Amino acid sequence: MDMALLRANAHRVLDDATIPELPNHYRGKVRDNYDLADGSRVIIATDRISAFDRILAAIPFKGEVLTQTARYWFEETVDICPNHVIAYPDPNVVVGKRLTILPVEIVVRGFLAGTTGTSVLTLYRKGERTMYGVTFPDGMRDNERLPEPIITPTSKAFDGGHDEPLTPDEVLAQGLVTPDQWQTLTAYALALFARGQQRAAERGLILVDTKYEFGTDETGRIVLADEIHTPDSSRYWRAATYPARFAAGEKPESFDKDFVRNWVVARCDPYRDPVPPIPDDVIVATAAVYIEAFETITGRSFAIGPDEGRVLDRIRRNLAAFM
Repeated sequence: MDMALLRANAHRVLDDATIPELPNHYRGKVRDNYDLADGSRVIIATDRISAFDRILAAIPFKGEVLTQTARYWFEETVDICPNHVIAYPDPNVVVGKRLTILPVEIVVRGFLAGTTGTSVLTLYRKGERTMYGVTFPDGMRDNERLPEPIITPTSKAFDGGHDEPLTPDEVLAQGLVTPDQWQTLTAYALALFARGQQRAAERGLILVDTKYEFGTDETGRIVLADEIHTPDSSRYWRAATYPARFAAGEKPESFDKDFVRNWVVARCDPYRDPVPPIPDDVIVATAAVYIEAFETITGRSFAIGPDEGRVLDRIRRNLAAFM
């Protein structure tokens, strides 16, 4: 990506996607959602970046990157499980089938990694050895590959709450899903992760971990929702440099939300302290990371389109048929 071109377009940020003409607005951490009368949902990916259960900043073109990356993966995995996609009327927008979201988030991990309070690395460093129903041996190193991918479910925090770690037994004991649903969820998640790791390896990447959100449709069928294998929902490392960096005890090269997470963690405790303003150069550099992620993951070029004014105005024009 031409950094001069990116800086010149850094003002094209979508930090809010409120559209009064659309009904039933729900604002999530990153996406604005509208439920339509025909049973579909308009999902607009903004440029907000969320971590540590808070909004940190707005990154130019991030919403477009997320939508188009998820589109690539939805199309690559449609043979594994059904997904919610109906149409893409705008680069930042997907219209999907409205689902009843299941109250458990499925996180699949292939490595002892992470920076959040619920990551296996954070918990391991605190001395915990049994997490999410899985027992880890002593002596593991940061960012070490696990013997096989594991599922680490968390409670789905609605209305801005905190996700909480769960074991599979707790998922079932709390009645969050039925045993049959849990069996389907885990089978889907592990198959999706395997496909993601395979495709990532073909691009010189390692898919380290990811989260999936599932819901049920009007028939009770389990359907993949939200996003899949994007830089927001997943951690990617560069495969070529991982062995040497791991051997040296260095952090693997990545291009996901860790770029911003690490900047914040180096300056405060994001769960307790105010987060300092993120400088413009970090914002632009983060935008470049997201665009590079899209291009590397998909093998496609990211083109910055003509400046048509406010991003939200363009989206409203493209959604005119839904209003």
